[in-house]
Amino acid sequence: MYGKQYVLVRRMETLREDRPTRAKSLTHRVHHVRRLTDSTFVLRVDRHNLVFEPGQYINVGLKGTIAMREYSVYSGSGEDFLEILVKEVEGGLVSKALARLKEGDPVALDGPFGFFTIDAEERERGKFLFVATGTGISPFHCFAKSLPGLDYRLLHGVRTSGEQYDQAVFEGGRYLPCVSREQGAAASGYSGRVTTYLKEHPVDGASLCYLCGNCDMIYEVFDILRSQGVPANHLFAEVYF
Repeated sequence: MYGKQYVLVRRMETLREDRPTRAKSLTHRVHHVRRLTDSTFVLRVDRHNLVFEPGQYINVGLKGTIAMREYSVYSGSGEDFLEILVKEVEGGLVSKALARLKEGDPVALDGPFGFFTIDAEERERGKFLFVATGTGISPFHCFAKSLPGLDYRLLHGVRTSGEQYDQAVFEGGRYLPCVSREQGAAASGYSGRVTTYLKEHPVDGASLCYLCGNCDMIYEVFDILRSQGVPANHLFAEVYF
């Protein structure tokens, strides 16, 4: 991708014998839809003991249709339900349909997939920087709920302070919102984009950096971190389209 030499986790189906058993043969029913903003919500459904690694994603859609979309698991690996964080897309076929679901409605679910995960040894000794934009915070929410004791700092790029989704999960001052389109945001975080913050606050080259969000942010953050001495093999990214 544009000559970048970092670990880009591409969302594509791969055939692997060691991948966990998929859940598409089971019927998952809705527990509830929890609104976070006018256009963003958390969908909770049955888990049916689905095994996943924090950071992986699942395909979700309406039962009986072929249209499905990829969503990182938002809930923790120790919880008995599955949650995804959904942004309603104008004209979006799946996101709009998911927003209309009610308790007990069936959904189609396939997965898990993906390799945007943290190695077990690194969890114990690594120092992590997480950078997200918008709903790209989803896998980091799963990390925080699944991996207690993880040493991390999370930068979350949002347009307004109302988009700080469930920030209370990130305890101990680990969460820093970077609010780009709201005056006075510095009182609760940083006024400006995550890329500007990173230019002003260089990163320790030993940090393991996980990036999730739109591709423009990822490419720009990659260049910033490389210029600050972060080696390419310490960069991991997943693009939200």
